This record gives sequence, structure tokens and C-alpha cells, in this order.
Amino acid sequence: MSQPSRPGVFPVTRTVPDRSFAQARAVIPRGVAHVRLEEGPVVTRDFAFLVLPRFTLLAFSSAIEPLRIANQLTQQPLYRYRLVSMDGAPVESSSGVRVEVDQGLEPLPRETTAIVCSGTDASDAADKRVLAWLRDHARRGGGLGAVCTGAYTLARAGLLGEDTPAVHWENRPAFRELFDVEPLEQIYVIGRKLFSCAGGEAAVDLMLALIARDHGQKLADAVAEMCLHSRRREASATQKKVYPAPMLARHPAVARVIAAMQANIATPLDRDELAAVFGRSPRHLERIFQQVVQETPKSYYLGLRLQEARNLLSDTTLSILEIALATGFNSRSSFSKAYKKRFGQSPARTR
Repeated sequence: MSQPSRPGVFPVTRTVPDRSFAQARAVIPRGVAHVRLEEGPVVTRDFAFLVLPRFTLLAFSSAIEPLRIANQLTQQPLYRYRLVSMDGAPVESSSGVRVEVDQGLEPLPRETTAIVCSGTDASDAADKRVLAWLRDHARRGGGLGAVCTGAYTLARAGLLGEDTPAVHWENRPAFRELFDVEPLEQIYVIGRKLFSCAGGEAAVDLMLALIARDHGQKLADAVAEMCLHSRRREASATQKKVYPAPMLARHPAVARVIAAMQANIATPLDRDELAAVFGRSPRHLERIFQQVVQETPKSYYLGLRLQEARNLLSDTTLSILEIALATGFNSRSSFSKAYKKRFGQSPARTR
């Protein structure tokens, strides 16, 4: 899924003093392990992590630590990074931990890749100043990236272009409704103009892929070992299994039905259409589905639709009627009744 590097997409710069990046950290702690790079000029890549209010600390640290470890293992300033906030003030993460930053929204050097880090307030974490700052950086040829829900901000700024981002599975329904883009189910993607990852530990896998491209697989493997990241995942790895692996092996027809349900939330398939996917009669589908899933197809399908509605209530400003229609209900009242029966509270209460 990764695309070859292109000029201006992920800029690098020779290690010469750069006053405009004087506050950047090229952290090179000492350790026992060491990786020797092949002889040649050291190339330093500059990153600026834009931390937005209530950003996810796990995704942020998973992105930044592999860079620090690569510097430590080689005792070379391979990566420099600075932290940016909207006003230059400390930013509180979704866990309540606050981080200091190096600067506000002053212009970045063209050679810097700006990475947007956000979290629970995905759709409105950035204000107009941030969007303008990112557009200006992109216009001058700067690279862009996003971790966790950072792709929301890039989409709001109109900077996705032809690149489809990876977004955390919990936020995919809202992203789809807000931007009319179907985000990728995979854990990360390195596209033509930007990279993105779904958050969490996927940021480690993304950075390992970038390190391998910059400095070779040997260094990337060593960084993974230092992170105790025993199983490196390729970009194509999916975030969340639709159904357990044993079901796929033992009951592939049931797995097909569940996949069809997930692909048809706004316009639900009827009983006969699901049976056609299953390949047997509706009665046979009912019996086998109940045995395998311990729930009727109708109840399971309704649960999928209501869970998507719950995500939309939390992650978007769509009206309750709009959410009802987006999840296959023909009225607000029928949606509210089903929602309250499933979750014990009204859609308005959830919001």
C-alpha cells in the first residue's frame, strides 16, 4: 500500500545548523545497544507535532518514541522534532496529562513534516487558524501527516487530495458522514502526499516503516526490538476484525452475512437479501446464525446500526434525524425508540 517517496512529500535536510529550527529536539540519549549505519552523510528529518486539545497520548508517544530510539541506537541526529500548539501554551491530552510545547503557529521550515495529533474532540479540535497554518505549510511544499483522528483536521483543511486516510475504527462512521470519504480500515497508510495512522500502537508501525525507508530495515528492526514491538505489522493490516478468525474458518457463510450487514448500514438488507448472501433459505440462515452468533440476524443487524448511530452522536454535530436516516431508520421517533431500548437512554441524552 505504501507509495514511493516523492520530492516534497517527506522532506529531509542535511545536518547543518538551522536557526529557524533551533528549538527542535534531536534527542540522542546513550544506551547499551548500538546500530552502525553505513558510511555516508547523515541525513536528518525534521518533524513538528501539532498537538490539539485532548489529543491521544498513546498515539502521540507511539509516534515520537521510535524517532528518539533511532537516534539513540545510531548515536546520530537522524530525527529532530518540536511540539506545536495553537497558541504556544501547554496542551492537555485526553488522559488529563499536559505537555509543554516549543512554539505556537509560527511558520515551519519547508523541510519540516507537520504531523497533526488529536483525539476525542476530532471534528472540531482545530480552529480556523490551525487550518490556515496547515494550508500555508502545504502550499510552501511542507510534508503532512496525521495520527489517530488528526486526519479530521487535514480533511477540514482540504488537504487530503487523492490520499485516503487511515482513521480509528471508532471514528470511521463519523468521518464518512462528515467528509463523504470512506476511510481505510488498515492501521496506517503512506500515500502520495501525506501519511496517516489509526492511532494507538499503529503509530509505532507507521514510524518503523518511515525509518526503514529512510535508513534501512536493519535499523527499523532494531528500533522495534527496543520498543518490545515483537510483531511488526504492514500497512495493510486491518484494525479490527469484523468477526473472530475461527468463525471465518468454520462458518464463512455467516462471516459473509456479517460483512454484508456492515457494508449496508444506511440501507439495510432485508431477510431475503441476507439469505441470498448466505446462500441458503431464510429459515436456514436464522437457525445457523443463532447457533454461531447467539443472536438472530435481525437483532445483530440492529445492534450494528445502533452502534454506528452512537458513534455519530458522539463524534459529529449531525442532527438526530440525520443520524437516524444515516443508519437506516425512516423517522426520528422509530430511531429514538430502538436506541433507548438498546442503550437505556435517548439519543439526546447520549449527545
